[in-house]
This record gives sequence, C-alpha cells and structure tokens, in this order.
Amino acid sequence: MGPIDPPAQAWWLYVLECRGGVLYTGIAKDVEARFGLHVKGSGARFTRMNRPLRILARASMPTRSEALRAEHALKRLPRAEKLRWCDAGLDAFVAGWRGAVSSPA
Repeated sequence: MGPIDPPAQAWWLYVLECRGGVLYTGIAKDVEARFGLHVKGSGARFTRMNRPLRILARASMPTRSEALRAEHALKRLPRAEKLRWCDAGLDAFVAGWRGAVSSPA
C-alpha cells in the first residue's frame, strides 16, 4: 500500500477486490471513506453489482488530474498485470507511469 501520511491535498489511486474476483480501480481523496460508500452500495454502479471485499492497493497522487490519468492507464491493463502491480505496490506503478508520461515520445 502507499504512504500512510500523504500531503493534505493528495488524491489516491486505488484498486479494490470485489465479489466474483473482479477488480475495481478508482480515485478518491479518502480511500477508506470511499470504500465504505462502495460497500454500502452508494459508491459506483460497478460496485453496486460487484460489492467490494477489500482494498488491494493504493498510491498517493499529487493532483486529481494525475490521479485520473493514472487510473485510466491502470484500467487499460490486463487483470494479471494489475494484480502484479498491486502485489508490487501501486507506488511502483505510479513511478513507472510518471516516467513513461514524462519521457520524450
């Protein structure tokens, strides 16, 4: 999991494991509160149909814009690769993703 004490304005990229073994990727200012909403069925349509079981991984992001771009990149990965990133830590994914974004085309 990501750092415990992020900057006050940080956003989080997170991955949830849901019933049926499906994964949900999202962003939030407060992952624990957002997870609670998902569990109650008021978070997102996807998690109303596939209730979350646990938070697999999270990583702090400095801005909402960066969090959204990282979320989009992570969602495009195959399940097995997402799980590898969750095991390795989403901080590693974010570091690699930032490197890919900032490198010349």
